[in-house]
Amino acid sequence: MVNYSGYDPGSIGGAAYMNDNTAMSVNLDRSLVQAGYAVVGVNARGTACSEGQFEFLSMLYGQDGRDAIEWIATQPWANGSVGMANWSWAGMSQISTAAEQPPHLKAIAPGMVLGDARLDSWFIGGIPAPGFVDGWWGYLHSRWDAARQSAQAEGDKRCLAQIDQNLQTAEKNRVPSILIRHPVRDDYIEIRNIAARTHKIQVPVFSMEAFQDEAVIAREGYYQETLDPAKLWFLQTNGAHDVYVSTRFRKQLISFFDRFVKGKANGFETTTPHVQVWTEAALTGPAQGIFENLTPGVTLKSDTFPLKVAPRAFALDAGGKLVADAPAGAGSDAYDYPLRGPAVEHEFTRDSWEPLKPGWEKATLAYTTPALSADFIGYGSGSVDLWMVASGADADVQVTLTEVRPDGQEEYVQRGWLRLSDRLQDPAKSTPLRPWPLDKPETMEAMVPGKPALARIEIQKFAHVFRKGSRIRLWIDTPSQFGGNLFAPQSVPTRLDVLHDAAHPSRLVLGEAPASAVVGGIPVARPACGSVVHQPCRPDPLAAGITPLGLPVSEGAN
Repeated sequence: MVNYSGYDPGSIGGAAYMNDNTAMSVNLDRSLVQAGYAVVGVNARGTACSEGQFEFLSMLYGQDGRDAIEWIATQPWANGSVGMANWSWAGMSQISTAAEQPPHLKAIAPGMVLGDARLDSWFIGGIPAPGFVDGWWGYLHSRWDAARQSAQAEGDKRCLAQIDQNLQTAEKNRVPSILIRHPVRDDYIEIRNIAARTHKIQVPVFSMEAFQDEAVIAREGYYQETLDPAKLWFLQTNGAHDVYVSTRFRKQLISFFDRFVKGKANGFETTTPHVQVWTEAALTGPAQGIFENLTPGVTLKSDTFPLKVAPRAFALDAGGKLVADAPAGAGSDAYDYPLRGPAVEHEFTRDSWEPLKPGWEKATLAYTTPALSADFIGYGSGSVDLWMVASGADADVQVTLTEVRPDGQEEYVQRGWLRLSDRLQDPAKSTPLRPWPLDKPETMEAMVPGKPALARIEIQKFAHVFRKGSRIRLWIDTPSQFGGNLFAPQSVPTRLDVLHDAAHPSRLVLGEAPASAVVGGIPVARPACGSVVHQPCRPDPLAAGITPLGLPVSEGAN
C-alpha cells in the first residue's frame, strides 16, 4: 500500500514517525499492516530526502508515481498488486498516478484532494485565497523537519544533505511564488488541473471528501464525475480535512482493498452503496485520536452514482423573505462593500463564528424562509443566482447557507464565493444546481456600473437535514475566512444592489434528496449545537429585530 506525497512518507518507520510526528496516520498504517499489506512511503521529487527539483502538481508528479508503482511491484516482498491510500497531498498523488495507468496499480482510495487547484483552493470562485497557501508552506517545512529527525537518528547523512538542498531549491517553485507569477488560468496553471486527466483512470476508486473541509474545500474539481460510475464508491461527510482516519471509514477501506488489491471475493461491490453521505457527524469517545471517532447521526445512500436530487428554487423577495416554489419577488436591496462578513473558524475540534463587525447591518443582506412545514433534506452543490448592479468595476461576493432553529440558534451549513468579473459560465459544465465559471483571462469582464448582470454563485457541496419548524437562511456579504481559507477580496468601496423582480429573478436553488435515501429515518431531535463537526452555531443575529435590510445605505464602505 503506497503513501506518496511531498510531506514525510519516505520516513515511514523512522524515529519521528514512531512518535506520531507525521503528516498521515500511524494507526491507519498499522491497520493496513495488520490486514496483510506492506506499507511503502514515497516522497515526491525535491521534497524531504528525495532528489530532483520540486514543482507542485506538475505532470512529472503522476509520471513519477507510475514509475514508483511499477518498481514496488517488482520487489521480492511484493506480489505485483499495488494499492494507494491516504488523503490530501497523498490523495492528489493517487489520482495523478492512476491517470498514468500503471499496469500493477489495482485500486486507489483518495481523500480530500485538489482536483482543480485554482478553483478548489488558490482562487476559489475567482477570488484570491492566499491564507491557506501561505501557512501551508510552513507546515511543509515542519514535515521535512520530521524527516530530518528520523535521518539524524539513523545517521543518514545523504538524506540530511538532501533536505538542506531541497530547502534552498524548492523556494523558487513555492506555491505563493507560483500564484504571483500566474494570477490567471494560463497553461502553467491548467497543468495543475488534475481533474482534466482523471477520465483516464481505469482502476476502482473509493473516494472520500468532507463538506466543510477547512483546507481544500469540498469541490475537488468534481473529478468523480469523470470516472466509470460502476468502479466508483463515494463517501461524503460533514467535517474536517482529517476525518479520513475515521475507523468507521477504515473498515470499509480495508474491505475495498481486500476486494480489489488482494482479489478476495468478500462481496464489497454488492454490499457497499456507491454513494454514502454522512450528516450530523460528531466526534465521540476519547480525545486521543479524536477524528477516528467520527460518528454520523443521519446517513444517506444510493446504489448508483450520483445520488439523484430534485432542484428546489427559493425566490428572494422584499423584506428579507426567501419564498419556496414562488415566482420572482419585487424590488431590490443594496449593501455596502467591502466590509468582510464573519469568519467561520475551525481550530482542530473547536468551531466558531466570528462576532459580527460594527456596521454589519449596512454591509450584509439576509433572506429567510418561513418555518418549514416538513423536513427538507438538502444535498449536493447549490446555486445562488443573483442579478446584481455594481457602482464600480468589480467586487467579490460571499453567500452563506444556514439553518435557523426554533431554539433561537443559527447553525452554519455551507458557503460559496464569486468574483463578479469571473461570472461568465461554462455552458457545458454548469447546471441549475452547479454554476461553473469559465475562469479564463479572455472571458473575464468588468461590471458596467448601473447595468444588471447575472452572478451565479456556487454553494459548495453539502448535506444537511433542515427539520420541520426550522427556517432556511441565505446571507450575502463580502468574503472573509473559512477555516484556513482567508480571502483577499477587491478593496475598492462599491455599492452592490441585488435585484429580485420579474425581469431579474434572483433565487437560491438547492437539491432536495428523497426521504427514501435516508438509512433508518431521520431522528426527530436536532443534534445539540456545537456537536456537529465544522458546523458551529451562534445566537440568531436577527432575533432581536435587527435587520440588515431596509436601512439607509451609506456612501462608500464601512
